[in-house]
Order: sequence, then structure tokens, then C-alpha cells
Amino acid sequence: MGNDIPAPSVGSGVMALDTGNVPEEFRNHPDWKDPVPSVTDAATLGDGLRLAREQSGRSLTELSTATRVHTRYLIALEQNDWSSLPSRVFSIGYVRAYAGALGLDEQLAVERFKRECPDPSVPLQAPVGVAFQEVRRYSPRVIGVLALAAVAVVGWNVFQRVNLMRAPSPSALASIPESWTLGAVPGQAVSLGAPRAAPPDQTTPALYITPGLEAQLIDADVDAPGATATALAPVQKAFNPRGAIHGASATASHVVLQARKAASLVVRMADGRILFARQLAAGEAYRAPMGVSAVIDASDPQAFDVYLNGEHGGVLPSTATPLQQLNARAGTMARQMAADAESARAAAAQATLAVIAPSARAATPPARRPATGPVPYETVVAGDG
Repeated sequence: MGNDIPAPSVGSGVMALDTGNVPEEFRNHPDWKDPVPSVTDAATLGDGLRLAREQSGRSLTELSTATRVHTRYLIALEQNDWSSLPSRVFSIGYVRAYAGALGLDEQLAVERFKRECPDPSVPLQAPVGVAFQEVRRYSPRVIGVLALAAVAVVGWNVFQRVNLMRAPSPSALASIPESWTLGAVPGQAVSLGAPRAAPPDQTTPALYITPGLEAQLIDADVDAPGATATALAPVQKAFNPRGAIHGASATASHVVLQARKAASLVVRMADGRILFARQLAAGEAYRAPMGVSAVIDASDPQAFDVYLNGEHGGVLPSTATPLQQLNARAGTMARQMAADAESARAAAAQATLAVIAPSARAATPPARRPATGPVPYETVVAGDG
């Protein structure tokens, strides 16, 4: 209180005992406030909240505005009607706010609410210390059994190790003298020469061309005596599909573009239309149609192998290559191959005739000489005839 509160009266030199009644001069003081009863003094939590509210002289509406809790929930708390309250979390918050607004101890109010309204979702726990006497009674026996088992296991392991221990004995091989030396071969003198050079690094082997393959393809007999070999272009590596093939069919195309690695390929018509556009993976190929005026755009020309009539014809010359140029190369190559094959056939036929003609003349019998004597009339007539 303030310092201006008068002291209690004292009579006959003896201080009067406080009997619980507050003197009137204390109540009349402007700073006086009636003491708020403790929430634990009431019979229930609701009774304590109701008594505190009545003693404060405030209405439920005022407390609802101060706590921001609906009036029906404050009435439910004062009447201990727990079923009308919302979830437990909100109910505890309402109890804490209501007790704080009334000047009560919030923690004591919450603990009393938890005792009077237990949470049904929390399972009951077994009481602690009920069987303590039983455990204490049998614990020496249990400890003794465990110690005995541990001693038995340790003793058994020690016994097994002692039985396996043996005195070291010399090896039987130690008594045999060594009769060989490192690098020596029994019955043969070995000499080491100079070290050989390291093998060359692995490289891609040159393209192997089977001897006589071109002659067999053009039906030329190169093993015939007197036959001359015709200078033909070597057969290049053939197209080997290793993935999906897009574009025209095999009978309608002489040009195939195969991707060595992932790269984009766009075939654009002369009028701007896109004939083909795709990101080709390694091994995928595109068959270009014949008789189409288009331009082949490649993101990386070196990433596409060009196959003309099934044979390798190098890579794309540039990022933008006219399709007519590749088709023209394929047609020229096809005509050249046909001309070379025809020349080879003619040469082979001429060589064969050159070999057969002398043999035929040698096999022809000589003409008969006329017989001595009179020649028949018919013979002469026939000879002159």
C-alpha cells in the first residue's frame, strides 16, 4: 500500500491480532483493492472463477470483450460444463485468459482444469514403484545367475584357447636345401636379352578390302590366264543401321544421313516448309527423298556421315547443303559404277576370247592334201565351184 495508510491502533502497549477483518480505514483508502480469493480455495474450478467474477463486480459481457472468448464458453467454465467447450487446446487457452482477466493465477487454474477434466486421449500409465519390493527381493538372485553365466562363458573360451595352444615345431621344408636360384631353369641355360620396345598405341586399322571382291561383283574372272585387272574404285564401308531410320523408304532414296553423335537435322523445302526436323541420337539415320528441292541444315556437319547408294561418301560439306547436290553425287556414282562394271565385263570377255582363240586354232585339224591320181570329176567341180 502507500505510505499514507494509517497504522493499526495499538492499545495498552499490545498489538491487536489480525482476525481477518479489514479495518474500515483501509477499505476507504483510494488504492485499496479487495483481495482476490485463490482458485484453489473453491470447491471446483468453475466455482472459483464465478466467485472471483462476482467479487470483481464485472459482467460476463465485459470479460468476454476483455478475453475475446464467447460468453457461452465463460458460462460453461463457471458451470463446469466441459462438454460444451471446444477442443482441449482452445479450452486451456480460455481458462488461462479468463483466470488472467480475473487476477487469478493462470498456471494454477490450468492445472486444476487438467485435473478436473482429464484428457481421454492420453492412456493411463501404470503406477511406478508398485513392484519395487518384489524386484528388490529377487535382484540378488538374478545378479548371481548372470554373473555365474558370464564366468562360465569366459572360462569355456579360456579353456578352448589353452587346448589349442601348441609348442612351435620346425617346418619340414626347412631341412631341404635350396637347389635353385631365381631365374634358373633346371637343365637349361637361360639368358636374358635386351628389353623389347613397347607395343604401339592402339589405332584404328585400315579398311580391309577382300582381294577379288570387286571382280566377283562384276563377274570378271581375274584368275583366268591373260586376264588384266581393271582399275576400279575400292568399295567403301556400307551403311549399317544402328538406330531408328526416318524419312523416305529404302527404294525411294539414294542418300542416307547417319548421326555419329547427337545433333539436330532440319530439311527445309524451297518454299520454306519444313520437311523434316529432329534431334538425332548417335546411330539414327535419315533417308533423303529423290527429286526434292530442299536444303539440309545441320547443327554440326561433322556429326553426320553421308551414304550414297549404300556406300560411305564422307561427311556433310557444310551446315547448309542442297539435297540436289547429294542426289546428283549419288546418280553420278551409280552411273560410274555401271560404266566400270560394263568395262570390266568387256575386258574380261576380251581376255577370255584371247585365251580361247589360240586354243581353238591349235585344236583345229590340218587341211587334207589331195591324193595322187586322177581327181574325180565331182571333186574338181566342187573345188572350182
